[in-house]
Amino acid sequence: MNRSVLIAAVMASAAVSGCAQPVKAPFDPGVCFAVERPEGQDVVFNVVARDQAQIELCAARLEEMRVRFNRMGGSRREVTGAFQGQFIFVDSRGVSFSRTLDGARFFALARTGDGRLAVPGAIERGITELGVIVEEAAPPAPPPFPAD
Repeated sequence: MNRSVLIAAVMASAAVSGCAQPVKAPFDPGVCFAVERPEGQDVVFNVVARDQAQIELCAARLEEMRVRFNRMGGSRREVTGAFQGQFIFVDSRGVSFSRTLDGARFFALARTGDGRLAVPGAIERGITELGVIVEEAAPPAPPPFPAD
């Protein structure tokens, strides 16, 4: 009898936890949020900037916030934000977006060799024979025209 009650309790708790609503990003137009996830508490959305026209501009504000905190002695390497229903993740690789807080991410901006953010296609890289990715040097300048 006790075993069947225990099994029923486990099944009921699994069903309730499966019905928990996922965290949704706010849809406020043009508002960039920083997302905080304190242990054992609800997710908190803090306004970072208003009147942002694009999600990439919000990502830039989050990167700016991360850099300023680190200059003041912080040690945060990753920042999570939200913009018009999407989550933004800024980390050492670059910036990625997702519709859910814990779901698959779309890689949007990569870090250049000096740490700046750029569209991944704008960074020219090559793969050496050892499989190591390196940034290629700019092509040499053409020779000057001969003087007449």
